[in-house]
Amino acid sequence: MEVINALGRRKTAVARIYMKDGNGSITVNGRDYKEYFPTGTLQYVVTQSLEISDALGKYDIKANLDGGGITGQAEALRLAISKALCELNPENRPPLKAKGLMRRDPRMVERKKPGQKKARKKFQFSKR
Repeated sequence: MEVINALGRRKTAVARIYMKDGNGSITVNGRDYKEYFPTGTLQYVVTQSLEISDALGKYDIKANLDGGGITGQAEALRLAISKALCELNPENRPPLKAKGLMRRDPRMVERKKPGQKKARKKFQFSKR
């Protein structure tokens, strides 16, 4: 089997993955994913699409993550894995889509406006 490439994004995080047949190792930026994502919740997010498609332990995944925080990176990685699984086997698409794992989350940080403290917060108003 050849190597499958996929790209996932979330907020400002970008995940590029390379998936091939193997024993189920997931390497993120040269480290094991359990070391890179310390909390169990984020580890679950990373393996969620593999569990749904019954592919846990079948593929080796090498991921390069860039930008954003660890939550955004974990969700970007999940989307990239989902895309790669659909490329391998189109039958994986309906169950992943039903769980909402094939959709890129469009929510981004709102920009800061001039004359304001933050995106929505304003400076204190003084009438006199």
